Amino acid sequence: MNTHYPIAIIGAGLGGLTLARVLHVNGIESAVFDLDASADARGQGGMLDMHAESGQAALRAAGLYDEFRKLVHQGGQAMRILDSHGTVRHAEDDDADEGDEGDRPEINRHDLRDLLLYSLPADTVHWGAKVTGARSLGDGRHEVTLADGNSFTADLLIGADGAWSRVRPLVSDAKPEYTGLSFVEFSLEEADARHPVAAGLVGAGMMMALGDSRGFLAHRETDGSLHFYTALMVPADWSTSIDFADTEKVTTTLLEAFEGWSDDLRALFTEADTPMVGRPIHALPVGHRWERVPGVTLLGDAAHLMSPFAGEGANLAMLDGAELAEAIARNADRETALGEYEADLFPRSESAAQDSANNLVISFAPDSPQGMLDFFAQMGPQ
Repeated sequence: MNTHYPIAIIGAGLGGLTLARVLHVNGIESAVFDLDASADARGQGGMLDMHAESGQAALRAAGLYDEFRKLVHQGGQAMRILDSHGTVRHAEDDDADEGDEGDRPEINRHDLRDLLLYSLPADTVHWGAKVTGARSLGDGRHEVTLADGNSFTADLLIGADGAWSRVRPLVSDAKPEYTGLSFVEFSLEEADARHPVAAGLVGAGMMMALGDSRGFLAHRETDGSLHFYTALMVPADWSTSIDFADTEKVTTTLLEAFEGWSDDLRALFTEADTPMVGRPIHALPVGHRWERVPGVTLLGDAAHLMSPFAGEGANLAMLDGAELAEAIARNADRETALGEYEADLFPRSESAAQDSANNLVISFAPDSPQGMLDFFAQMGPQ
């Protein structure tokens, strides 16, 4: 069966849903396609800080800012940097969350995704729609094929389908490259009651423990759990060489990697309540851009995948979606809209990607956490 859609968005992540919502607010309907079987098919990740100039601006354009404020994690902007001995070297309180207009309030990614998702007409998102390819039909139209054998066509096709986008090849030959850093993700549940030492290390918001090109990144979640990413500078095949189903082996490997670190930090591995998952960190080349291709564009990680060390990924994806929707709404000619959108997209994403690449180097240098301490000292009180 081949159905036609005026606007088709591939990917029901934060960027794709923001695009669909802002289009809807402007009286323009779209269809969103996502490979997940349902809205609850998998977890959505941990906490996000919403930046005033990007994520919050997108939520205002979506008409959802007031609802967003109700979901903010009070206390979540607190942050601390530890060294390998578990000593707090830098700490920031969360005074901003005491008022109504915190600059970077924290929200659970799942709550934010649901806020966007359930603001759309019920039939907007097509679940279980795994895209296997896309091709040009000429005149700006494209055909998208799905894993179930179905296909559809679109006048305007937007790739919001993440790092390994199936839409990106229509406009660019660029592919994500390994950054040299890999995460191991896990959580500690009911932290205050069951893991009080870990809870004390993390505090009320975010914690980074850094040293000798390694570290821990953590957030306190709204449900009282602690969400951890262990970070290691390792070869590209490190994650695939480990059987993460073998918890004992993974734990032993990580304990060896963090030999000499604080016992309290190393104990995080043995206390983990959830399976450990390897996550190699990839990025598109800084300054990734493409020539205007009729009828198609990209947003979010599909356009500018970067490491998380600028804190901009979700924020930029949402801003991309909002700005693309507004460009479409104010221009009768779709190509004019896409040209305006990309003219702003490229320089802002290049700047953020460069910051992210720089911060990764600073965070995991041999003398870390000194680079991050110097960075915050230069920035002044936050």
